[in-house]
Amino acid sequence: MGAADDLLARVNEHGAIPRHVAIIMDGNGRWARERMLPRPIGHRHGMKSVREVVEASIAAGVGVLSLFAFSQENWQRPAGEVSALMSLLEEYIQKEARELDEQGVRVVFLGDLDRLPPVQRGAVDRVMALTAHNTKLVLNLFISYGARAELVRAARLIAEDVAAGRLTPAQVDEDAVSNRLFTAGCPDPDLLIRTSGEMRISNFLLWQLAYTELVISPVLWPDFGRAELYEAILDYQSRERRFGRVSA
Repeated sequence: MGAADDLLARVNEHGAIPRHVAIIMDGNGRWARERMLPRPIGHRHGMKSVREVVEASIAAGVGVLSLFAFSQENWQRPAGEVSALMSLLEEYIQKEARELDEQGVRVVFLGDLDRLPPVQRGAVDRVMALTAHNTKLVLNLFISYGARAELVRAARLIAEDVAAGRLTPAQVDEDAVSNRLFTAGCPDPDLLIRTSGEMRISNFLLWQLAYTELVISPVLWPDFGRAELYEAILDYQSRERRFGRVSA
């Protein structure tokens, strides 16, 4: 039995599997720089970690896996890097779509998808349609996403509904906001993992992370795999979640 298998056995012994794991995949650029390689090479190696984490999540019984792949702020990166990232997105979909479907993974892209180039937008729409019937794992891929923009969008939708008489101000509550987020209908993350050791959430799921347990991994994303995911889940399982209440 390998190290990852041993860790998975320990995870299963504890029993409390997080329904929803979210990951800020950080460290591709640093991984490449440490090897004196171009940044896009780091992003390419990070694709292999995506596959490992998806397969590990299925094995552990995680219901939802959310990966922060490309932020709205990332559009401001050098044009060559943005172009390389868009090409990698298309390549990932082409390589993995059939296997994801066979594994029972439902792929959902969340964010301002209208900003994607036509080729990548077409690939995104195709893989979502292909896997829409699957139920083993929901894979949320956040592309062109920013949490503040998501909250502004939700507020705008609420304002439009109030102005049209579909909603009264008294009906504006937490559910009204949650139901207008990109993640409507999805449980909030139980566990957020950030790789590369950085101590920030980088405008990711600001509303949804209210009571999420945080694990900061020092491992750079291209080196993050099954064992690292299971170690993070074991850390999560060791905690008492009180959701603002006092334990008995």
